[in-house]
Amino acid sequence: MSLERSPASPEPSSAELESSIHHRPTLWRQGDFMKLWTAQTVSQFGDEITGIALPFVAIQILHAGPLEFGILGVVRFLPWILFTLPAGVWVDRMRRRPILMGADLARAALLATIPIGFLAGWLTIWQVYVVSFLAGTLEVFFDVAYQSYLPSLVHRDELVEGNSKLELSRAASSVAGPTVAGFLIQLVTAPIAIIFDALSYVIGVLFVSLIRRQEPTPEPHDPALGKPPSMWQEARAGLGYVLSNRFLRSIAACTGTANLFGNIGGTVVLLYIAGDDEGQLALSAATVGVIFALGNIGVLLGALSGGRLPKTFGIGPVIVGTAALSGVALLAVPLAPPDDPFWFLVAGGIIGGFTTVVYNVNQVGLRQAITPDRMLGRMNATMRLIVWGTIPIGALIGGILGATIGLIPTLWISAIGSFLAFLPVFFSPVRQLREIPAQAE
Repeated sequence: MSLERSPASPEPSSAELESSIHHRPTLWRQGDFMKLWTAQTVSQFGDEITGIALPFVAIQILHAGPLEFGILGVVRFLPWILFTLPAGVWVDRMRRRPILMGADLARAALLATIPIGFLAGWLTIWQVYVVSFLAGTLEVFFDVAYQSYLPSLVHRDELVEGNSKLELSRAASSVAGPTVAGFLIQLVTAPIAIIFDALSYVIGVLFVSLIRRQEPTPEPHDPALGKPPSMWQEARAGLGYVLSNRFLRSIAACTGTANLFGNIGGTVVLLYIAGDDEGQLALSAATVGVIFALGNIGVLLGALSGGRLPKTFGIGPVIVGTAALSGVALLAVPLAPPDDPFWFLVAGGIIGGFTTVVYNVNQVGLRQAITPDRMLGRMNATMRLIVWGTIPIGALIGGILGATIGLIPTLWISAIGSFLAFLPVFFSPVRQLREIPAQAE
């Protein structure tokens, strides 16, 4: 069937187009999107359990020391550096839904080996390392495919709303998940609690399998190019696409800079607010927990309003404004009065959670809408590599600065650097966008 309009068919008027969009049902009433949303909500809730339970397995069950615990952190993050670009190529070569289902089933099987090994008496730290690395690798493929699959389920003008609703489930999981995880670990031990995450992946696969909309099989390559390109050629094409696109490169620079400076302070912030040495706030663990819980209110508010703000202010100003305000939120930590820091820290958490979620909802929606389907996987993979590649660098710098110049100066460097992260999008065409532009050819 040709997608071209015949000469006899009149072009629809703007009123007709507006009417068709106006009467489109909300995403809450679109069955296929709700199946994806439900699957992701259940899986993310399970992820919160494993995110707390797995470190407890290493500490309480296997009695891991600082070195073993540090290696676990490296192993969990390493797949994002090694496999992100190849994952983008594979996602662009294949249908995305089978990748989502296969990755979740494999992750369920991997996580199940932890409680099995614990009950059988042969669980070791090396098994935890292997499971963490392989599960992290599958997460890379899932994440790239997931962000590339949403545009096949919703219309371009619904992408921001869709990302906002998906972010809402993540926000709710981040609030309720740790509490439930702590209860489960106390009730059934950390290894057994991981079973619930494995089951969440299985439930997620069930809901994704019920999606009715058919996903077209991607073209293997452009026939005009002759023989199929190699994986490296396709990965390089994705990198070139991001760096040559005036919207994407400025967003990558903004997010990467924010992650770099945010993790400089993030490395030492807990030590500053909970440490009991001179010059530290020495807050109790219970107080810190309440501060984090109240701060997550901002995450929920951002998820609820992230799709509405662009309709009032424009998507570009929202991206630029939230990028700037997220840096302001970090100022609350070094500015908090030592004798009564509670509400300063809560306010910083709320502002930071709100602005981060709104920024991510809108910049991800913009990225998805302007990128051709054949390039979505590689675009998302390249962006992930750039913006997450700065995270371990920031953590290393934060640790060095905290040990050499002190915690307060390190937190000031983090806050000031994070505030300046908005400059790449401010001095780019992103600032002038009122709505999402046409998709690139």
